[in-house]
Order: sequence, then C-alpha cells, then structure tokens
Amino acid sequence: MSVVIPISANAEEPSDGAAGANDALHLMRPGPLQLSALPPLSLYVHLPWCLRKCPYCDFNSHEWRNSDDALPEQRYLDALVADLDAALPLVWGRTVHTIFIGGGTPSLFSPASIDRLIGDLRARLKLAPDCEITLEANPGTFERDRFRAYRAAGVTRLSVGVQSFSDEHLKALGRVHDRAQAIAAVEEAAVAFDTFNLDLMYALPGQTLEGLDTDLDQALALAPPHLSVYHLTIEPNTYFAKFPPVVPEDDTAYAMLDRITERTAGHGLGRYEISAYARAGHQCAHNLNYWEFGDYLGIGAGAHSKLSFAHRIVRQVRFREPRLYMDNAIAMRAVAQSDDVAMAALPFEFMLNALRLKDGFTLAQFGERTGLAITSIQRGLEEAERKGLIERDLSRVWPTPRGYDFLSDLQTIFLPDT
Repeated sequence: MSVVIPISANAEEPSDGAAGANDALHLMRPGPLQLSALPPLSLYVHLPWCLRKCPYCDFNSHEWRNSDDALPEQRYLDALVADLDAALPLVWGRTVHTIFIGGGTPSLFSPASIDRLIGDLRARLKLAPDCEITLEANPGTFERDRFRAYRAAGVTRLSVGVQSFSDEHLKALGRVHDRAQAIAAVEEAAVAFDTFNLDLMYALPGQTLEGLDTDLDQALALAPPHLSVYHLTIEPNTYFAKFPPVVPEDDTAYAMLDRITERTAGHGLGRYEISAYARAGHQCAHNLNYWEFGDYLGIGAGAHSKLSFAHRIVRQVRFREPRLYMDNAIAMRAVAQSDDVAMAALPFEFMLNALRLKDGFTLAQFGERTGLAITSIQRGLEEAERKGLIERDLSRVWPTPRGYDFLSDLQTIFLPDT
C-alpha cells in the first residue's frame, strides 16, 4: 500500500499559472524562503492498474477490464520516460536515494517491463550506490519465480499487500487472493529478497481480538523483517462509503493496535512510525524520507511531488486518468497542477509527517527542511507539551504514547490560524 500525502485537489486540466514540469528558472526565482540546503530526494513511480478495485481503496487505481487485451505497458513506460525527461531540470544533479514503484498493482507489469523501467531510470538519474528500490506486489498476481525476476531487474525490496490471512476477511475486503496464495507469496518474497514488507489491515468488518491474533500468528510465523499495519478506514468516494460495513468499535480498534505493538516487539519488530514495525536495519528508507519532510519527485498517473528550491517548496500533481496522463506525458505536459506551499502552511505540513515518527524530529531539521525559525512553532510546541502529547529537550521533539494515540489531535495543533 502506497503512501499518500494530502495536497490540493486533483486536477484534470492545467490550472491557470500552473508551472510546466521543465520550468526550472521559474521555480528558482527569488521567493519567501531561504533554504540553506536541499533535503534528500526520492522518486515515486505510479503504475495505476489493478485486477479489481477494492471497496475501501481511495488511491488512484483503475480496474483493467479489457480481459481480451494486454495492459498498455510499453506505451505507459514511454509516458513515464517522457514525464521524467520533462522533470529532469527540476532535480538536475541531485542524487536519488530511494525509488518506490507503487499502484494500483505494479506486479501486473511483467518483469521485462520493470527491467526496462529501472534501466530507463538509471540512465537518467544519479542513483545512490545503496538506492532502495521497492516494488508493491499483491498475492493475486503472484507466480513462482516472478518475484525473483523482479529482483534480477533491480528491485531490492518487495512490499506484499496481504491485508489478512483470513479467507472470510479477504472476501469482505474485495481482495483477489486467498490465504494460501498470501502465504505462498510471502514465502517466495523471503527467498527472493534480503528485505521485504508485509502489509496487514486491522479493525476489519466482523474482526475480533481473537481473529486479529490469528492473523498475527500467521504473519509473525513468516518472520517478515518489516510489517506495515493499517486501520481500515471508510474513505469518501469508495464503495464502503456508499455501503459501510460494520467495523469494530474504536475501543476495540485501540486494543487491536496495542496488541499488534506488544506482539511485534516480542518478535524483534520495533515500532518506528505510527503504522510501521521493523527489525534493525530494515526500516523503509523511502517512507522515512516522506516522514522527515524530504523531497520526492512523483511520475505516473496522478502522482504527487514535493520539491524544494532555494526560495520555495512546490507541490505538483500529474494528470490522474491513465489515458489522459499518457497522452499529456508523451506531449511533455504531464503536470496538471503546480503550487507553492504557503509559508503559513509549512509548520503543519512538516508536523503532519514528522510527528508520525517515534523519534520525532530535531529542531535543526525543522529549520533546514522548512526555512522557518523555530519561533514559528513555539506556541504549538508549548500547547502540545502542556497536553502531554509531546516531550522535548534542547534539540529534539517526539510524540509521547498519548500523542501517538491521539496523533490527529496533536497534528491539528499546528494548523495555520484562519
């Protein structure tokens, strides 16, 4: 499950004044911020198709219904390359530390296509020697040796979207795989990759604490070096929003998360982020860069970017509908919307990410990544500390256990005054 950072509404037509992806000079003009250095840069690549749209999913994913026709893999790859070529002036000379290929279901794309994609990226970008390259994969697209072929193509980390090991819950979630396929896929990932992630959801329709324990028993028996857990939420504009299922009460959901934290710790998986647990050395570097308010260039249908320049921070979004995206990207105009992040919004944008981390952030990091003085968040820090939501010392701020339990309340403290 890919990570989504909220920005302005998705657009299907370029907004008035939207900067083109190659308008580097425009973005480098004088502005309100003074960033002393640029943060680390990541790349996100969105492959938007899936076999079936899950009823809870609000990501930009599209069912591939043309069963008699193949996915337009090569045309889409052509569009991605054109999109990246147009964006290169914005990141020229910068090292890319991580790549995340998300979706949709990227494992619908053949290993040969992923090999071509990674080759095209390597030809155009300066990748760090230890660049983490993650590919999302679903058990419903699992084939023996397919994962090894992705590894041979250059993928270094797999993220397997299991969600549950219960056939009943998988059916309720609209997943296309069953328990046996999920186990086989994770076992194959463990053989093919030195590190991988297992996605699990909780607070599912009809789920009990005992049912969660059964899922955890199986997940932990597979010894994943990284486990991501997600509370099932009913998002707008989804099937579940129209036909909401009966899900566990909030108190039960909190108890489930406590159980997950307790049991994962007993298996050497430390909670380093609100929804992520990992063995030492297996944290997701790509997601850490998000949470530490690093930069990321997003290419692909509906992909989001956050890019820093000397005097401004910019968010962009690509055209959302896959065919519209392909047409525009090949014409070198993939960006549908580009906006500066307002200075007043930067403290909240930073806190929305950094406070998800167990270790929080350093005061120096806040200044480096936002270009703002620490005085801009002093009042918020005092209020959060008074409410027992954070602790801090002379150099660092981190959420308390209570702050983790009420993370939305903590983040809201830093919303700009209206």
